[in-house]
Amino acid sequence: MAGEQSHDVAQCKRVDEGINRVFQLLGKRWTGPIVSVLTSGPAYFVALRRAIPGISERMLSDRLTELAAAGLVVREVYEGPPLRVVYRLTESGAALEPALAELGGWAKKYLGDGERPEGC
Repeated sequence: MAGEQSHDVAQCKRVDEGINRVFQLLGKRWTGPIVSVLTSGPAYFVALRRAIPGISERMLSDRLTELAAAGLVVREVYEGPPLRVVYRLTESGAALEPALAELGGWAKKYLGDGERPEGC
């Protein structure tokens, strides 16, 4: 077709593959808050659930399983009684802390402070 410019797909702007992979994992609902809570240290399942209002046990379990499969979280079982399960960040999971702190600062600056529940 005369006058039509050719389109070079290689020259199109594309999302960085690393950013794409990060948000495929951390962009899922609840994943960021779970990692954020664990940046302050290991936590029992019940403590994680209390720290993240609105998350169901099933969803917390699913997200922790995904984070473990991605190598960001380790699940440690301590025989009882009672049986206790502790979750902690791996070295690669802990390396997310500066990025999460930056995102939190950005949110406070540009999204404002959300209302906190009483007593927090």
